[in-house]
Amino acid sequence: MRLGLSRRIAVVAIGAIAAGGLVSVPVGSAQAAIACRVTYSVMGQWPGGFQGGLTITNTGDAWNGWSLTFTFPSGQTITQGWVGKFSQSGSRVTVTNEAWNGNVGSGQSASPGFIGSWNGSNAAPTDFAVNGVACGDTTPTTTTTTTTRPTTTTTTTTRPTTTTTTTTRPTTTTTTSGGGTSSYTEEFLELYNKIHASDSGYFSPEGVPYHSIETLMVEAPDHGHETTSEAFSYYLWLEAEYGQITGDWAPFNTAWATMEKYIIPSRSDYRFGGYNTSDGSDYAPDGDYPSDYPTTRDTGVSIGSDPLWSELSSAYGSGSLYQMHWLLDVDNVYGYGKCGDGTTKPAFINTYQRGVQESVWETVAHPSCETFKWGAGASGGFLPIFMKESSYAQQWRFTSAPDADARAIQAAYWALTWAKEQGKQSSISSAITSAAKMGDYLRYAMYDKHFKMPGCTSTSCTPGSGKAASNYLINWYVSWGGAMDGSWAFLIGSSGYHQGYQNPLAAYVLSSVTELIPKSSSAKQDWATTRTRSLDFLTWLQSAEGAFAGGANNSWNGRYENPPSNIPDFYGLHYDWQPVWNDPPSNRWFGFQAWGTERLAEYYYLTKDERAGALLDKWVDWALAHTTITADDVQFPSDLAWSGTPGGNWSSGTTSVNNAGLHVTVQNYTNDIGVAGAYARLLAYYAAATGDAEAKAASKGLLDYILTKKDDKGVSLPETRKDYNRFTYNRSANGEDGLYIPSGYSGVMANGDPINSNSTFLSIRTFYKDDPDWPKVQTYLDGGAAPTFNYHRFWAQVDVATALADYGRLFPEG
Repeated sequence: MRLGLSRRIAVVAIGAIAAGGLVSVPVGSAQAAIACRVTYSVMGQWPGGFQGGLTITNTGDAWNGWSLTFTFPSGQTITQGWVGKFSQSGSRVTVTNEAWNGNVGSGQSASPGFIGSWNGSNAAPTDFAVNGVACGDTTPTTTTTTTTRPTTTTTTTTRPTTTTTTTTRPTTTTTTSGGGTSSYTEEFLELYNKIHASDSGYFSPEGVPYHSIETLMVEAPDHGHETTSEAFSYYLWLEAEYGQITGDWAPFNTAWATMEKYIIPSRSDYRFGGYNTSDGSDYAPDGDYPSDYPTTRDTGVSIGSDPLWSELSSAYGSGSLYQMHWLLDVDNVYGYGKCGDGTTKPAFINTYQRGVQESVWETVAHPSCETFKWGAGASGGFLPIFMKESSYAQQWRFTSAPDADARAIQAAYWALTWAKEQGKQSSISSAITSAAKMGDYLRYAMYDKHFKMPGCTSTSCTPGSGKAASNYLINWYVSWGGAMDGSWAFLIGSSGYHQGYQNPLAAYVLSSVTELIPKSSSAKQDWATTRTRSLDFLTWLQSAEGAFAGGANNSWNGRYENPPSNIPDFYGLHYDWQPVWNDPPSNRWFGFQAWGTERLAEYYYLTKDERAGALLDKWVDWALAHTTITADDVQFPSDLAWSGTPGGNWSSGTTSVNNAGLHVTVQNYTNDIGVAGAYARLLAYYAAATGDAEAKAASKGLLDYILTKKDDKGVSLPETRKDYNRFTYNRSANGEDGLYIPSGYSGVMANGDPINSNSTFLSIRTFYKDDPDWPKVQTYLDGGAAPTFNYHRFWAQVDVATALADYGRLFPEG
């Protein structure tokens, strides 16, 4: 498994927006069914402009749709609004509900906000009415925060081989609830509103974020309207930032509830029956290529014992794991539905199952609940493509991507921090408790695939027992499942540990922040150890230039083989420059550098841990030396190549190794929008922690460039997809790059597409031929130019949005 890398469901805002000044308008005479109270807030004011907020509280019977009217007494004009549809005629303003927030129960609220202009004075309105019924006529008084518009400047960095120039763009300022004043906050709100617009296409009717607006997309998800746990973790991050700026935490709670409903498998539906903690799985060797599958179980290989299940069951009761499955077919495009019903959506599916060389183009998308309704039917459904058995059992199987769960906890921490600053932590207490629970179960990512001891170099190595088997790092996946009849269950992890998955910030908060410390007795200490171990790991992996090399694994070639003698190890885990998957190499993409190092920068900003600071100093020097920013373009690393190894083994007591022989080379450059957002955010936190003017200028320059690429859906750049010729790669002509189906297997997809040894990626996904963008791909397949798309990936939009929000908060002066 690897990650690539609308409509909003009903949300009712509870409570008032935190603001510099506010006006309470009491209930006045009302019709029988309508009674209301309005709080008007001026959250920030600058010469000629201001940000306002409204909290409309229903104090009567429930509303099925609402329309708020009021009159500006000083001729103010609204230029932008959100959480409501704004219109204005002269001084008269009307705000009507969006499709998702029209139903407001008694005691509940909606909280629209807006940017406005003023001239002369900025007096507050008083004549508020909902659905034609006055809410009150008290003349309000309001306190506003006045800020000085900063001067726009152009800054050029002096770092060698790098020109970093920020663009000159008009600057306006907005006072946020976090105390910052910045035009970047306004840009965040504009992008946020685009993402949440009713016709944006980022969300399904159920409120689930799609991987992308566009449906014709193949990268890690094999369809744009699938989604990942990654997307849900970004959704939480987006709503945490929104809560920080507006004081409205209802969207954050909605995001957590939507995640819990749709992508965390239900404990009642998928309970562990017959799980044996001393023998939780059967060993099967990994193949090098998909053509090495199906593989056969070897029950003679000893498996380690599960050291967590007992205390987790004691804390939460027995059942399934509280983790996100990594992949959803949101619109049920494949047609599997829930456990073979064919209709329920979103539907759990899975793809990657066959070794380190299985690219997305070589996957078979199959249901996570195998009932033998499709595939080879009663002969095992899709299972014979992956495992060779004398007979097969109907079963359910899920796989988590632990870095996404850790990112969700990271978002929850910031939500808690900002809600506390506003005195509103009680409004998100349920989500925070759930985040701590997620951190409890996330500890399964600390263990080898079969709970083997670290340093395992043969299938006969000592099986793990207790915490001695923990690697105290975040691995690539955790998988769990069981028989449909409840007769058995399994739980396995991954033996691969990638630098880009480590999250010292999550480890820090799960061991140090009271509200996020999990229930289980050993969880706090586990995460405290992981906090230190992750910094050790990154130190061991930092190249001579500064970038972080791939990682390590505990199962060489996926078969617990003995690695070459020149391979150093980290607490017994063997160095691997491309852990977990090799097509393409897992640490080639600069995005994994930006994602992982951004977490490190946040951690350093919070803790001032000198070890983290030293790692960041070197990484930032390397990255900025390979970054060019002008008003017209940005360029930073895209593909990376690696040579050499860490300078020695790392064990307890080691503080450094000589990595003069471990090198990274930048192969090419990119201006990818999403990665630029993550990179800008990283640099902003680093600059805020250190005062580094060059990092701050580069962060600002990246954001200013991104903002030149705005469109009606968000931000985007054209992308040419030459790899789309692989839609029709077949096995006979393209060898290991073609889709492999075992000889003799014959089955059918839910839509009727046949599956056999002649299948291609497209032939088992013929629905792509009906996609409105398909003619562009067909032209390419017929010998024409490679197709170009402007993709709007959810994670990329949120990486940009959160970077804008954080830059505005960290540097309110611009």
